[in-house]
Amino acid sequence: MGYILGALNLNDSDRAFGETVGQRLVYDAIQTYLTQVQMEIDKAQSIFIAEETDAFKERYKLPGSGRLQDMGFDPRTLPGTVKTTGGWDVAYPLSSHQAGVAWSRVTMAYMTVGDLERHIQTVSVQNVNTSRYELLKAIFNSAQDTFSDPKNGSLSVEPLANGDAVVYPPVIGSESQATDTHYLESGYAASGISDTNNPYVTIEAELCEHFGKSQGNDNVAVFINVAQKAKTEDLTDFVEVTDRFVIPGTQTARLTGLPAGHPGRVIGRSNGCWIIEWDWIPANYMVGIHLDADPPLKRRVDPADTGLSTGLQLVFEDMDHPFEAQYWDNRFGLGCGNRLNGVVLELGTGGSYTVPAAYA
Repeated sequence: MGYILGALNLNDSDRAFGETVGQRLVYDAIQTYLTQVQMEIDKAQSIFIAEETDAFKERYKLPGSGRLQDMGFDPRTLPGTVKTTGGWDVAYPLSSHQAGVAWSRVTMAYMTVGDLERHIQTVSVQNVNTSRYELLKAIFNSAQDTFSDPKNGSLSVEPLANGDAVVYPPVIGSESQATDTHYLESGYAASGISDTNNPYVTIEAELCEHFGKSQGNDNVAVFINVAQKAKTEDLTDFVEVTDRFVIPGTQTARLTGLPAGHPGRVIGRSNGCWIIEWDWIPANYMVGIHLDADPPLKRRVDPADTGLSTGLQLVFEDMDHPFEAQYWDNRFGLGCGNRLNGVVLELGTGGSYTVPAAYA
């Protein structure tokens, strides 16, 4: 990490809690570092997470539908009132994610800055892994979850549109609200990806039927596992991202306007979709997001008036001696708000979508 060493002007072998350095200074340096790490996590997840909220439940609203009422040439009566019907109820969980502290007054007395750096790095990696896991579970798991909130009772945490009884605003070309599912199975194996079986056509169509299709294609991102890279690159309309160390020829197509602030790396574009290789996407699954629509998830945190901070925190009782503590804690929870902005496609022939084992 190196941050604590630089911030406190210490060597790796110096005692972390020696006479020249107080616990408070070390704590402040660590919290500054962890704040920077959290900012990087937030940036990488901004495509999936719309905002933080302290609401435990809300109605996610979209505009209604219908047509103006034909009142004839000389109307003598008032038209019926317009009712905005687009919306559905959602809820968000809130849990403590913790790591224990395993030091005593003796181990603290002997702890070097290098030892402390490695401890903080371990907890930081665990925090990153937990944040990513919770995000992917909220995306991949197609079942409604019930969260027991001690203050607000049982909360129904929703996934993306999963074919339940919720009706959504009409898709492009229709005036009728309807149910929908965004957990799909391709009907062909990953090895069968081709110009005929192009999964990007399916994902782009499912998203753009809700958010519109622009002239010159749309800003849709599809996250894939490296296992699907070769077949994707074999598609006729695939255009790869130019190597930044290579100047393309004058007759070579070159992509512009690459998306930013996402995990993984953009490898190219196919059928109006940015293709992003992200190793944490399970093999044989793809996730599509419309980058110009509200992201699907919201992250619930504690209300400000509780005095509980957001992000990874060291829980302590004495500000002057914060490292005489019990555990690290990060309180948050993720749930779907915009259930329409996200498509999960399983490449398979089982007949219906199956949740990846890691996120079931």
